[in-house]
Amino acid sequence: MYASENRIATSVLVIGTGGAGLRAAVELAERGVDVLAVGKRPKADAHTSLAAGGINAALATMDPEDTWQQHAADTLKESYLLANPETVRIVTEGAARGIEDLVRYGMPFAREQDGRISQRFFGAHTFRRTSYAGDYTGLEIQRTLINRAAQLDVRVLDTVYITRILVRDNAVFGAYGFDLTDGSHYVIHADAVILAAGGHTRIWRRTSSRRDENTGDSFRLAVLAGCRIRDPELVQFHPSGLIAPENAAGTLVSEAARGEGGVLRNRLGERFMSRYDPERMELSTRDRVALAAYTEIKEGRGTLDGGVWLDVSHLPRETIMTRLPRVYQTLLELQMLDITKEPIEVAPTAHYSMGGVWVRPEDHGTGIDGLYAIGEAASGLHGANRLGGNSLIELLVFGRIVGQAAAEYSAGLDAQRRSAEALAAAREEVDELLSADGPENVRSLQRALRDIMTEHAGVVRDEGGLRKGLTELAAVEARITGMGVHPDIAGFQDLAHAFDLKSAVLAARATIETAIERRETRGCHNRSDYPELDPALQVNLVWSGPGSVERESIPPIPSEIAALMREVSTMGKLVE
Repeated sequence: MYASENRIATSVLVIGTGGAGLRAAVELAERGVDVLAVGKRPKADAHTSLAAGGINAALATMDPEDTWQQHAADTLKESYLLANPETVRIVTEGAARGIEDLVRYGMPFAREQDGRISQRFFGAHTFRRTSYAGDYTGLEIQRTLINRAAQLDVRVLDTVYITRILVRDNAVFGAYGFDLTDGSHYVIHADAVILAAGGHTRIWRRTSSRRDENTGDSFRLAVLAGCRIRDPELVQFHPSGLIAPENAAGTLVSEAARGEGGVLRNRLGERFMSRYDPERMELSTRDRVALAAYTEIKEGRGTLDGGVWLDVSHLPRETIMTRLPRVYQTLLELQMLDITKEPIEVAPTAHYSMGGVWVRPEDHGTGIDGLYAIGEAASGLHGANRLGGNSLIELLVFGRIVGQAAAEYSAGLDAQRRSAEALAAAREEVDELLSADGPENVRSLQRALRDIMTEHAGVVRDEGGLRKGLTELAAVEARITGMGVHPDIAGFQDLAHAFDLKSAVLAARATIETAIERRETRGCHNRSDYPELDPALQVNLVWSGPGSVERESIPPIPSEIAALMREVSTMGKLVE
């Protein structure tokens, strides 16, 4: 039974209050459209706020010869030819407009003395095109969007967990959820729904995501609504995540630490990058450094706790305090470690979902009428290796475009048909979980799932391990039916964890099944049993449910963009 049910109607519902969701909500509000944004964590603490490096656009403020076409070429090259060229064109051509929007909203970008927006090198960019605000770029973008949303009186609910997107006859009509504080249910009727609920990197043991975010919510909500998932096996592992303390495992040590001259050593004291990339050493690309650290650990040269050492203690103290203040502060707070004197123990950590919900390039429609996906929830831009700084500009460009598309869709509706059956099924699912009183502990099942993904679908994969992972995953799926859910005086977090787990097992199955199908090594996807890139697998893998993986061809790259694709040295640049 449900004690109370809040009923809300809005023209457009946005699920997720990070940068992507807020930018879409702002666009809708600026167009005079009624919009409601809901999130399961405080908007000021959204995952976007953790992004440190910067945001890309070919503004040519530092390098006049830069163009959006070159930005597109760099993005496609780094994607290992798996990005959609039209998606890439839309983002790179619209990037300058995205920066202008932020400036209009009051974003405090770092600037040159003459007032130009500063830009720096980042990863495999041909030119300096990464704008930034100290090492808090994502935090400043989030603050800026929160302020703009407040100016426009955008309604934001910070404590609502969405459990289902409501669909009838292939058209969306709203969503269902519950309040994390008092457990009351929510029926939200909406003409259009924008899914911006992030990725699935929390399903690994070590991850740069916090405890209850990026558990695959977007995947589950989309699949249950009738959508498909594209390239879920393409997950970026960051080379330097903390090992301890356990509750902060995976917390990032900024790549600025390597960019400023930090060195990586194994347990034997060897500077091991000389084995993997003797030219670029620690400044090699992210996928290569992560693979190197993983290999050292796997072959027995890691630390006793299963990591490697990242050492900046040889750098001048002044350099550390001025260039790496956040790293210094983080290690003091989490480990009481003084990085000016001691090395940092790190290991590869799951960082970014480069695949996601299948969307059309032009408007990020999902194939379900009125349902769109944006940000890390969506796919198409990054392919097999994300170019550093591209994720933040993606939020700005597609937040605006999808806001416009949703507004036009809502305005064009003659009528909306709802489904009592769909609503009843969503209500029943929440009630059933609330009354679940089995012996299985939700948190222990989450840990079991993360162990499976770490062991069998981590930095390096092979057929035997992936198939063993599927077998172990099936056992966890079976145990879910015996869960016990116990809300308490602190609220309904236990119910949220149960839904997180349901999302995580779906995301894990999609990831493992597509990883089996991609029998090659390409970018972030390392198959030890298929070490070479296979030209026949220059396709996207689309997952629509257990056992269903289809190959989707990728449109050709326009000749004028292809002519600009080149190898770009990352020497002396931060790689993200």
